[in-house]
Amino acid sequence: MAAKKKTANIAIFIILFALALLFLYPIFVVLMNSFKSKLYIATQPFAFPSLLPDGNNAATFVGFTNYINGIVKTNFMKAFGYSAFITVFSVGLIVLFTSMTAWYITRVKSRITSTLYYLFVFSMIVPFQMVMFSMSKVASMLHLDNPVGILFLYLGFGSGLSVFMFSGFVKSIPLDIEEAATIDGCNPIQIFFRIVFPILKPTAITVAILNAMWVWNDYLLPLLVIGNDYKTIPVAVQGVLTGSYGSKDMGALMAMLVISIIPIIIFYLSCQKHIIKGVVAGAVKG
Repeated sequence: MAAKKKTANIAIFIILFALALLFLYPIFVVLMNSFKSKLYIATQPFAFPSLLPDGNNAATFVGFTNYINGIVKTNFMKAFGYSAFITVFSVGLIVLFTSMTAWYITRVKSRITSTLYYLFVFSMIVPFQMVMFSMSKVASMLHLDNPVGILFLYLGFGSGLSVFMFSGFVKSIPLDIEEAATIDGCNPIQIFFRIVFPILKPTAITVAILNAMWVWNDYLLPLLVIGNDYKTIPVAVQGVLTGSYGSKDMGALMAMLVISIIPIIIFYLSCQKHIIKGVVAGAVKG
């Protein structure tokens, strides 16, 4: 029995390891091509960059030239600033307001709160493409077509899943804790920030990670709302490094893709242990 279990564990490990390599392979190809000349990326996309000429083949390794060209062409530091500003403050607004909303609609039982909950859940299944044109028009009318205004758009689009996850976790918090705080003289705001929100930490971190990865990598919403006036990294990379008539600086494009995924990978690896904990905790009484 033990031998069969050990064999099954080994088989599962091999399968998971193969799947990990399969998912990491495209990232490795991008990293490898970021050090190659753009002429050889199209002709030899899966070949390692060579330092020395090999027979009839010239050296394909160009060092950090693609990274320097990409940073200069995209004005990367400015785009990085816009992306960081939008991501940090959007995620902060989503975590703060959706946690308060979930706590209210979970604790206050009424037809209005039940309707609000189901509206938030329903918003999760509405594709962005259905509302993107009307949304961009309304954003322009309300003067939300700037880095500050787009924060509220992200708050709206990210509220569905976030309220759903927070609501499931709030239902698992004993009501006696809040009643004891009320007896001690705490008002609702003090109860939330001193009692409830610290308990919500696992789910809050999970919500922050999921929304940070979405906002940081988002291309369509910034393009429609703030366009070329305030270029985020995806908009800057796509707009500057993609030329007319199909001409593309593939080397610089690959280099910028590598740089753009580094911050989100670091953020994810530093917080990944909280994801499963938060998802499971939020699903206890969903």
